[in-house]
Amino acid sequence: MYWYDGGLVEGDSLAIAIDDPGLLYGATVFTTLRVYEQSLDSGLTNWQGHCDRLYNSVTAFGWLQPDWVRLRQGAELLMQHSPVLRITLFPDGREWIIGRALPADLANKQKNGVIASVISGSQLSRSLVSHKTGNYLSAWLAQKLAQQQLAQEAILVDASSGNWLETSTGNLWGWRDGYWWTPPIAAGILAGTVRSQLINWLQVKEENWHNELLRGFEAIAYTNSVVEVIPFHTINEQQTQRHYNPHHPALRQLKDLFSPPKQ
Repeated sequence: MYWYDGGLVEGDSLAIAIDDPGLLYGATVFTTLRVYEQSLDSGLTNWQGHCDRLYNSVTAFGWLQPDWVRLRQGAELLMQHSPVLRITLFPDGREWIIGRALPADLANKQKNGVIASVISGSQLSRSLVSHKTGNYLSAWLAQKLAQQQLAQEAILVDASSGNWLETSTGNLWGWRDGYWWTPPIAAGILAGTVRSQLINWLQVKEENWHNELLRGFEAIAYTNSVVEVIPFHTINEQQTQRHYNPHHPALRQLKDLFSPPKQ
């Protein structure tokens, strides 16, 4: 079941024209959100933040705006069946929404952390980094390379400076000197919706992740709208490994922000 161009569709295939720019060139923009408290209006769901992301990209590209009321209608129908929604917009204003379950092993990853591999190479640089477009091939390839190295996530690197940028699916966070640090937008990263929320909620330092800064981190994690916060216990880079405590006390500060307020 999914929502497409104003209606609910039963099935697992989408009919799309063979000359559709979304198919030929990845000419779409998308956002993925997690529904909290069975409501799009929950502060944690951050519906408006996700809509703003889509609106800004559509406006920047000069595409037709979707029917925002209809878009919300589709999201409200699908959220009754799925806690995670992926909302895609086409250049002509069509909307496409699919739902999915949370990752089966998410709780374990959140608690005990995962392995990441630093994946370098200019050919894996994301295009149009300020926008979440359907051309997501470089990030997908980086994650596949990391998985071949028995890691669960990839860390993307600035090919010219060697600075760490983001993961293949989220934003990076490092703890040192009593603060959380994250790479700045100007470094060439996607402004994640969760990243924006955390910057508003916490005292955060934005700085390029060069080697000197990396050496001082006591804990490193990544965030996105689906997985919330997942720490790294091991990061592989070429022939070396960095080890971190996935139970570092500072991580509690991030994780607690995703708990719905108690009544």
